[in-house]
Order: sequence, then structure tokens, then C-alpha cells
Amino acid sequence: MTNSQDIAQRVRQVLAQQARLSHDALTLDDTADLYQAGMTSHASVNVMLALEAEFDVEFPDHMLTRAVFASISAITAAVARLTDA
Repeated sequence: MTNSQDIAQRVRQVLAQQARLSHDALTLDDTADLYQAGMTSHASVNVMLALEAEFDVEFPDHMLTRAVFASISAITAAVARLTDA
């Protein structure tokens, strides 16, 4: 089981590598809009694939929404649900 702080840190690392943000993902506020910070829909797909590999999960179709990938806190909550953290 993974705690939410660990998940959030790992999410930030994935975002830093994949999201192509105009802000540093490691210092971005948890609730900041990632799309306003520069993430494109194409980059969000790369983020999703990297998250699936990082956490050994698969996002079900009903979770493939803009809202799930809109912020670090939203992604962290989604990953926590998928990993039962």
C-alpha cells in the first residue's frame, strides 16, 4: 500500500518528465490547473501512460476525463483509488 504523500511525489516526478509544463511540477501547487500550466491533451496521454507504468495500474475508461488529470491532487486521488491506498 502506498500513502498519498508518496503518490503525490511520484505523480510530480511523472509530470516533470512527461507533462511539458511551463512551471516546475515539483513546486506547483497541488490544486493548480495543469492545463493552464501548459499541459496539452497529447501530453496528458503521455502522463497517463507513464502513471500506469509507474504505479502498475490501468485507468478505466470512466476515469479518462480532463477532470481526473486537471491537477496533482486530482491525479493523486485517482491513483490512490486505483492502488487502494
